[in-house]
Amino acid sequence: MGTYTLKSIGSANDYMTIVREVEDGYVVRIVRDQDGYNEIKTDYISKSLFESCVRTGYLTKVEDAVEAISA
Repeated sequence: MGTYTLKSIGSANDYMTIVREVEDGYVVRIVRDQDGYNEIKTDYISKSLFESCVRTGYLTKVEDAVEAISA
């Protein structure tokens, strides 16, 4: 389903990747830049919360070309 940047304060480069879809949501990997150290967390997000975050701009889809470069 893709990779999404998270709206952050300052110049943080935080992002979330959907690992897999489950019945009522998604398993996601969240990477947060904490002063040069990456904090990686695997979590669950419901479909309704995910859709709300995209709609409000908290999550922004990363273009496929950028994903290919970072892979």
